Amino acid sequence: MSANTIGEVISNLDAIVLDSAANSDRCGYFAALYKKVTIVVSKKIQARYFDDNQRMERLDVVFANRYLDAYSEYKANQKCSKSWQIAFDATLNWQPMVIDQLFLGMNAHIGLDLGIAAATVAPGNQLHSIQSDFIKINQVLSELVDEVKADLYSMWPLSKSIAQLHIGSIEQAVADFSMSLARDAAWKLALDYSILDTEEAKTNCIELRDESVVRFSQKLLNPGSALKLLKASARLFETGSVKTKIERLND
Repeated sequence: MSANTIGEVISNLDAIVLDSAANSDRCGYFAALYKKVTIVVSKKIQARYFDDNQRMERLDVVFANRYLDAYSEYKANQKCSKSWQIAFDATLNWQPMVIDQLFLGMNAHIGLDLGIAAATVAPGNQLHSIQSDFIKINQVLSELVDEVKADLYSMWPLSKSIAQLHIGSIEQAVADFSMSLARDAAWKLALDYSILDTEEAKTNCIELRDESVVRFSQKLLNPGSALKLLKASARLFETGSVKTKIERLND
């Protein structure tokens, strides 16, 4: 399912979204969000928003292929990264809310894949030349947070009230996790990975980062008894079928 252009990335993501909706597969939640992000990035590239737009398309494709390959491997019962394994496994369980599913996908893709993709496209000393566009791509992600929150609120009307309780602060967690902390961790991984000169060293680096990302995913799924009880109660009021939720995120 690997892509060669950003257009192919969007087509592949659309295929996952359509298949997921048809089969009530929760993998479609993240795929729908990711397609939306990729379309925005594509428009930014066409508008010459980045310093090096041709390189940004390569980064987008390399970045996306890490998700597309992991998805294909998982669906074929083959080994994928542990970060994606735990995210995909969670889609088989009805209990995690949509926001949990999106968190797990973002954690795997931004926490593990983004830094590796950046260092692959701009290896060694070239990495610093991509930093400005790396920041810009994260600003694009940040601009979509309000839209995603609106989608989530439409699925789960009580989410606004729960967020105001500041127990686990869903609203702030989205902003903090996806924007600043994950971005900084991804850039650090890119710096660490870019200086490695053997395949063994690169593999070891990826495996260590993968384990770290998995630990955070485990915390997302098991946040403690009090918050877990609150989220479990709230989950009962999350409205709509899997197909409907995918379609809302895809809108």
